[in-house]
Amino acid sequence: MRIGELSRRTGVPTRMLRYYEEQDLLHPERAENGYRHYPGTAVHRVQQIRGLLDSGLTTEIIRRILPFLDKPDEIHLHPQCLTPELADLLRGEAGRLQQRIECLSRNRDAIYAYLAAVETSSR
Repeated sequence: MRIGELSRRTGVPTRMLRYYEEQDLLHPERAENGYRHYPGTAVHRVQQIRGLLDSGLTTEIIRRILPFLDKPDEIHLHPQCLTPELADLLRGEAGRLQQRIECLSRNRDAIYAYLAAVETSSR
């Protein structure tokens, strides 16, 4: 499929798909005319990338772990990914995500408290 079709099927703008390619996250084939051609599996790959980005991972980390996420909901460990450096990187990222979760939880709780006060005072 061409980039426009991939964009329609995933809801990701073509500009962002090109960025994923620049970041070495997507690897389309090129036709003789230079047009990108994506396999059907690219839809799932883009959804994976979006989910990982939405969870706060950087493209650097995604680039390193994406080759081991070949199937939905499965992680395939490869000897190349079993390095202390990658483990340290993931541990740090997990800690950063935990801090974000805690901050978001505090903000959610504050919003609920404010909402309760607003609802109580409007009765």
